[in-house]
Amino acid sequence: MSGVEERLAELGLTLPDVVPPVAAYVPAVVTGRYVYTSGQVPLVAGELPVAGKVGAEVTPEQAKDLARVCALNALAAVKSVVGDLDRVARVVKVLGFVASAPGFTGQPQVINGASELLGEVFGERGRHARSAVGVAVLPLDAPVEVEMQVELADG
Repeated sequence: MSGVEERLAELGLTLPDVVPPVAAYVPAVVTGRYVYTSGQVPLVAGELPVAGKVGAEVTPEQAKDLARVCALNALAAVKSVVGDLDRVARVVKVLGFVASAPGFTGQPQVINGASELLGEVFGERGRHARSAVGVAVLPLDAPVEVEMQVELADG
């Protein structure tokens, strides 16, 4: 088990299996020293724990927890193409989408779920640039979707 996966275990988390694509794309791509993940919705064992808009059917607190799930799914996608999460030199960028009810403006706090998880797992290497965007609807009626870019260490 890698040091990153040991840290996840200390946090009471397990790296899930890679979420299979729901359309014509791959979960992650390596180019040079960077890995780009596709957007990850919060599927757990192939199911959405909750669906709908944040600020309506889904509370901001639920959505923040779902953003953590998205980040775990993104880490699984990274591992699927690099083999070992200890190769991650740093998380560079996180892009979070929040399916938002009209008037909901708490997108940054929702995506903090993903950002905080990455900080807990990677420490300083997990600090990243980020965008949090409100959208009308996401695939599968997911409340949140997260993608990330990471830089790999040399070698």
